[in-house]
Amino acid sequence: MPKLEISNFNILLSLLGGWLSLFGLVSYLVKESLYISEALISLLAGAAFSPYAANLVDPLEYTGSRINLTSATLNFTRLVLGVQLVIAGIQLPRRYLFKEWKSLAVLLGPVMALMWATTSFIIWLMIPRLPFLHALAIGACVTPTDPVLSSVVVKGRFADVNIHKKLQRIIVAESGLNDGLGYPFLFFALYLIKYTGDGGQTESGGAGLALGLFIGETCSYVVLLSVLYGAVVGWVAKRLLRFCDERGFIDHEYSLVFAVPLSFFILGTCGLVGSDDILACFIAGNVFTWDDWFRLKTQDEVIANCPCLTFYYNLVANHFESPSIPPLDSISAISTFSNNDICNSSLQPTIDTLLNVAIFMWYGVACPWNLFVENSTLSFSRLLILGVLVLLFRRLPYIFLFRSLIPQVENRKQATFMGFFGPIGCSAMFYLYITMDFINGLKSGDGDELREDVQFLREDVRVVVWFLMTCSVVVHGLCIPLGKLGVHLLEAISGGLRLDLSHSRASAGHRKGLSWGVWYRETRFGAHSRSSALSTSEEERQPILGRRSEAPRTSHGRYSAEQGPLLA
Repeated sequence: MPKLEISNFNILLSLLGGWLSLFGLVSYLVKESLYISEALISLLAGAAFSPYAANLVDPLEYTGSRINLTSATLNFTRLVLGVQLVIAGIQLPRRYLFKEWKSLAVLLGPVMALMWATTSFIIWLMIPRLPFLHALAIGACVTPTDPVLSSVVVKGRFADVNIHKKLQRIIVAESGLNDGLGYPFLFFALYLIKYTGDGGQTESGGAGLALGLFIGETCSYVVLLSVLYGAVVGWVAKRLLRFCDERGFIDHEYSLVFAVPLSFFILGTCGLVGSDDILACFIAGNVFTWDDWFRLKTQDEVIANCPCLTFYYNLVANHFESPSIPPLDSISAISTFSNNDICNSSLQPTIDTLLNVAIFMWYGVACPWNLFVENSTLSFSRLLILGVLVLLFRRLPYIFLFRSLIPQVENRKQATFMGFFGPIGCSAMFYLYITMDFINGLKSGDGDELREDVQFLREDVRVVVWFLMTCSVVVHGLCIPLGKLGVHLLEAISGGLRLDLSHSRASAGHRKGLSWGVWYRETRFGAHSRSSALSTSEEERQPILGRRSEAPRTSHGRYSAEQGPLLA
């Protein structure tokens, strides 16, 4: 007799696969028409499946213990960040980090430091019993801008229409670099907490040893080694792939997904030696396409294998007969035609979408929603105030302050966009669990109990970081559709007011004995148009579009460039 196998794994696969399938059916409507990010939709779906709602997936039951849940969330986050950052590094133009080092130095230096200090100060003000060193550690977790959510914001139809390409690239580059550079800010506070938090009772050495470990271990070993390692691995991988591709050793399908196993290798090897695997992945991705060979190769294959793009390219090239548009079989032609970003392999956006949906659905399931209202850190109302203050003052003022040093930010509108859209997401979760693992090692002298000075830190950082991440996903996921809705409402209201005003003026005009046409010209073009309209000759009253100039045509049926428009 058939037997039902109701296991956690089967339930999880059913829900994840069903949600991915259902979301995929309406993904264009949600993302390109309603401008709602998949991160927000997936987070809400995960919350609906969690033990606090439908109770279809219990992460503690699935993982077995709180420690295993923490480890699973941390490693899943590492995996998503690693793959996303390698792909983000590949999608940047050639030698981008070298060419834009001045702008990146401003964003990663004074801007990031001020973001850390401001966020920490706000957290310290909102939590009365929190020492400032603890606030520095919590603030460091949410200082980096998340590369996963940043890629959602700067891609899609809205970004293509409203965000300049230069601004998109600098946001992607900044989020990839500062995500890995969160280590120094975090461990500066954690080492001080470890060696000075309890007055040196359990750990000797004081602030001097803490600063020494910060410079020698964190800055030199963790950060600098990861940059060097990522650059070497990216360069070697690029040379090997090109060598094998030129000799026909590698097939087409595997060459497209080569970046994914490369990210796995970097994550694993950096994890073994305890280095900054996230920063190494981004550096490796950028060095991997340092000469643009891989990125342009994938673009060339996409256009060559797509009849629609091939037809459109040849149509444009033949129509304008321009020597500036080279033949289609040239990789440099694809660079010219695609402007570096129009034609990207569809595989990389597909991987991005799947990872985004999966990770934020897991966050919705694993999020401690009950802690937002049941904790000893902050009341829910104070958490809301904290979220508003952090989103408004964490980043926006400093982009305005330093925008003259960032050439990609050309005006106040772009500064507002770049300052506000500094999302908190996967990178905050990564540093949250790094912090909690570090805190678990701060034991008192007599055994397994946490030190007295950090007993509340674990709960504080868990509540604040989870809540700020949720706030960022919700606010940044809804601000674009709400902004669009507000614009449409204002246009509708103003259109209604203009229509009412037109009717009232039309009634007044009829009472004065004016014809409707004369009234319309007076209200549309001014009162002087009445006399000019009366004196206009019959020839001048012919519609403008009806007077087509009869310029000679070329043999291709088009007007010549000197005598008329290019298109007939």
